[in-house]
Amino acid sequence: MAARDLFGHPRGLTYLFATEMWERFSYYGMRALLVLYMVQHVLLPGQAERLIGYHSAKAGLESLFGPLDVQPLSSHIYGLYTALVYLTPIFGGLLADRVLGQRRTVIIGAVLMAIGHFMMAFERLFLLALLMLILGNGAFKPNISTQVGRLYPPGDHRRDRAYSIFYVGINLGAFLAPLVCGTLGEQVGWSWGFGAAGVGMMIGLVIYLCALRTLPPDDLIPAREARRAAGRFTREHRRAVGALLVLAYVASAGFLLAR
Repeated sequence: MAARDLFGHPRGLTYLFATEMWERFSYYGMRALLVLYMVQHVLLPGQAERLIGYHSAKAGLESLFGPLDVQPLSSHIYGLYTALVYLTPIFGGLLADRVLGQRRTVIIGAVLMAIGHFMMAFERLFLLALLMLILGNGAFKPNISTQVGRLYPPGDHRRDRAYSIFYVGINLGAFLAPLVCGTLGEQVGWSWGFGAAGVGMMIGLVIYLCALRTLPPDDLIPAREARRAAGRFTREHRRAVGALLVLAYVASAGFLLAR
C-alpha cells in the first residue's frame, strides 16, 4: 500500500467521489424542480413572454410538433434538455483529449454549471441557464469519471472497486438532491431550490480544485501521438460504429413504442 493511499485506494478517489456527489446533487436537485417550475410558473401565459429566447424556442418546437400548450411545451423542453445533456459529453471528451486536457475541461464545466444554476434564480434567464447547464455538463461529465481510472496503473485490480465506490457518490447525491432542493423550491421559493443546486456545484468545484495535487497530470501529447499511430478508421472500426448506431436506433425505437 502506498503511503498516500487512503483505505487501500489513492486519495484522489476520495476527492473525485465528493466532487461527483455534489455535481449530481446539483443536477438532480435542479431537475426535480424543472418541470414543476415551467408548468406552475415560468411558462404560464403572461409570464413566458418575458423569457429571453422564448418565442424562438417555442416557434422551433411548434414547427416540429404543432401548437403546444404549457404542459406539452414544458415536456418538450425537458426532453430536449435531457437529450442534450447526454449528447454534449461526446464533444466535451473530444475537447479534453485534443485541446484542453481533462483538468481544465472539468473546471470549465463546473464553472458553467454553477453559473447556470444561479441563473435559474432569475426568470428572464431561464432558457439561457439551461444552455449553460447543457454546455457545462458536456464538459464536466465525461472527464471526471475518466480520471478515476487514471488513478490506477493498468491491470490494477482495485480499479473496478474504485468505480463502484465512485458510483455510490452519484447515488448519494441523487438521493439527497430532491429532498433538499425540492423542499426548498416548493416550500420556500423556486430561487432557493435552484440556488441550493448552485451552492452544491460550487462545493463540488472547490473540492475538485483541492484534488488537483492528488490527480495524475493530463497527457495530451501522448494521446496525440497515439492517435497518429492509430491512423485512419479501418473497416473493423466502421463496422463497430455501425453496429453501435444500429443498437442505439433499436433501443430508441423500443423505448418510443413502449411509451
